[in-house]
Amino acid sequence: MRITRFEFFPLSIPLRAPFVTSLGVLHEVESVVLRATTDDGMIGWGECNPFWTINGETQETCLAVGKHLAKALIGHDPADIEGAHRVMDRLIFGNNSIKSVFDLALHDIAAQAAGVPLFRFLGGNLNHPLITDYTVSLGSPEMMATDAIDVVRNGFSVIKVKLGSGANEDIARIRAIREAIGNDIPLRIDANQGWTPDTAIHILNALASSNIQHCEEPIPRWQFMQMRRIRESSPIPIMADESCCDHHDAERLIALGACQRFNIKLGKSGGLFKAKKIITLAEEAGMEVQIGGFLESRLAWTAAAHLALCSHAVRFCDMDTPLMFTVDPVVGGITYGTGGRIAVPDGPGSIARINVDFLGTPVAVV
Repeated sequence: MRITRFEFFPLSIPLRAPFVTSLGVLHEVESVVLRATTDDGMIGWGECNPFWTINGETQETCLAVGKHLAKALIGHDPADIEGAHRVMDRLIFGNNSIKSVFDLALHDIAAQAAGVPLFRFLGGNLNHPLITDYTVSLGSPEMMATDAIDVVRNGFSVIKVKLGSGANEDIARIRAIREAIGNDIPLRIDANQGWTPDTAIHILNALASSNIQHCEEPIPRWQFMQMRRIRESSPIPIMADESCCDHHDAERLIALGACQRFNIKLGKSGGLFKAKKIITLAEEAGMEVQIGGFLESRLAWTAAAHLALCSHAVRFCDMDTPLMFTVDPVVGGITYGTGGRIAVPDGPGSIARINVDFLGTPVAVV
């Protein structure tokens, strides 16, 4: 079995409300979808949501680089996923977001060919529940408290809170949320690199009694050498996000003792193959993992949910962004239930694709 055709589609969808972090404001999803076809007619799907400020890619750059990657992978055996990564990494450095769409499509085909669900192809089982948090965007303390109330009313059992603009403001935001919803529902906070090391230590100690599960990426990613000092000074566990893209980053952070947890995103790691390497390293180090992502649709999130079932080191899910879309173009895939519970399909492959009528004509075919 060989890959004979790659088709690229841009995917743009407005959000219900602006998604605001310390890195900026997003009003619309701008993703790239890939459909791969084999010589025996099997089809695999992939998707990425390039995040300019984190992985340095855009929809336009992904489409441009994707054509070069596709030419290099035409005729490739979809079961040889490790070999595909060697080809892509030899061709161009970085560009993990667009590389992830090929990884997802090849995994989808390989699992279909093996006749098993993707999670079983990855070595997992349907043996633990997946429950996502829901994110409160950065805003005034009053607005964020109101949004947190809505999250609770919608039945979610965990709330993720975007922070990162400064000590007084961020402490006030958490205190306003706690006054509005009480202290029982756990929070996960994400500074998106917005603090200095000293500010991070101050804020995390000020929030020690606020029932916070962990803090994601408190300082700029290039200051990773300061992470251990923050971890040792913080009553709240530290989770590496932007500073942990692939397994090489994870290995370095473990050696430094920089954090207790990793946030794995397929668009950072280059797909499932390298994401699994991060999980293996976390298992060996006795660390916990969160499966997160960017603003992908249920297509890519379905692959991420399959990954979440492959290890008990995966303790946290941050998979809420499809619920923020104004329209859902995905056929099949994961479904969301009460309290943020996620159901994963149990058929061969990923069992998710984009409605072809929604996609229209491919912008590039290789």
